Amino acid sequence: MVLWMTSLDDFTIKVEIPIAWGDMDAFNHVNNTRFFRYFETARIKYFERVGFIETMETHSIGPILASISAKFIKPMFYPDIVTVGTRVTSIEPTQFVMKYIIESNSKGIAAIGESKIVVYDYKSSERTTLPDTVRNKIREIDSI
Repeated sequence: MVLWMTSLDDFTIKVEIPIAWGDMDAFNHVNNTRFFRYFETARIKYFERVGFIETMETHSIGPILASISAKFIKPMFYPDIVTVGTRVTSIEPTQFVMKYIIESNSKGIAAIGESKIVVYDYKSSERTTLPDTVRNKIREIDSI
């Protein structure tokens, strides 16, 4: 994973999420599994913005998470608010790569991440091509 994005300014899609008391673990910091949930929240917001959720509902063609990774930089604690940024950094015919950043209001950048999303036809249970409407909106948002 490359640490090339070091600022929320590099991300068009951003979501603010309050840290809940229940996000903490026995070590008194936000459990690292929650970071992946924060990535997920931003990812779904992105999919809504580019029309991928609608494509899923109308044509049964949608995203499926193939892989995800994170680099944990700083621990986070309750109470706090995080801002999660996400963007697409590369597109291929049947998949694309998303990058993430989590910034804590009190601690600064707490994590970065990356995932590979495969375009999936849920009717035929096969990989398929990214619909042009979604591809065009991704290019419009992230200039790729």
